[in-house]
Amino acid sequence: MDKLHLHYEVEGNDFVAAGEAAGQMKRTLRQLGIDFEIIRRCSICMYEGEINMVAHAEGGSADVIIAKDKVTIVLEDTGPGITDMELAMQEGYSTATQDVRELGFGAGMGLPNMKKYADTLAVESTPGVGTKVTMEINIPA
Repeated sequence: MDKLHLHYEVEGNDFVAAGEAAGQMKRTLRQLGIDFEIIRRCSICMYEGEINMVAHAEGGSADVIIAKDKVTIVLEDTGPGITDMELAMQEGYSTATQDVRELGFGAGMGLPNMKKYADTLAVESTPGVGTKVTMEINIPA
C-alpha cells in the first residue's frame, strides 16, 4: 500500500461534531484491514487531539498519513498554545473552562492519553501562536 493521506478540518467549540474526524479515520482504517488494536490506539489519539482543538483552540486541522508500517497523526491549531508543557502532560491537569467541564470534557487526560497510546509523541507549542502535535502508531509487520 502506498501512503494514504486523510485531511480533516476541526471546528472550535463544536462539541456536537467533536469526534467526527476520529470516527471517519477509524472507518477508513477498518476498511484497510488494519488490526483492531492499532485502530483502537489511533482512535484514542485522534479523538483526544480533536477534543483538545475543539475545547481549547477554536479548532484546527488533522492530517492522518497511513503507511504500511505506521499511522502518523498531525494535529495543528492556532490556539492559545501551551504555556507549561510539563504540567500539561500530567494526568488530571486541565485549563478547560467550566462550560467545557460541564459538557463532560476537560478531565486533563488528553495529552497523557496521547502519550500512552502513541509510539511517539512530539508536541510543539508557542503561547499565543498555536500547537502542533505529531503522533506515530506503528503497525507491526
